[in-house]
Amino acid sequence: MDGKHMQIGEVAARTELSLRTIRHYEETGLVAPSARSQGGFRLYTEADVARLMVIRRMKPLGFPLDQMRDLLDATDRLDAGTTLDAVEREALLERVRTYERAAAEQVEKLRVQLARAEDFALTLRARLERNAPATPVQDRGTPGPTRPGRGR
Repeated sequence: MDGKHMQIGEVAARTELSLRTIRHYEETGLVAPSARSQGGFRLYTEADVARLMVIRRMKPLGFPLDQMRDLLDATDRLDAGTTLDAVEREALLERVRTYERAAAEQVEKLRVQLARAEDFALTLRARLERNAPATPVQDRGTPGPTRPGRGR
């Protein structure tokens, strides 16, 4: 990390999250700005952006806020650089493994849903192609081009 701080607007653009969503995650304790400017503006680091990206990736998989918080706590403790005893380290790794398995299960469910949706769209497209007229029919409600001498 280069120590560069970003304001919330830049973070929102980078994470594709709204300002409101980022503030909500702050209110719920999922992420906090690393600093404040002299004017009181929230300032974020690359680590804060990475944390928001974890949250953003968990959300569409249906993870509730308390599970997001639990996973972030486990990864924070693993990444803290402090010495963990073997039992504590293994317990944290098992928590992360549990989330990895849950995420993989949700991804598989989404793949099935996507395959069904694509099949449905193909079915509709095939129906339209089977029932489409062989030659285009001029819409009788729309007047054609005017002919000279006939006027309007």
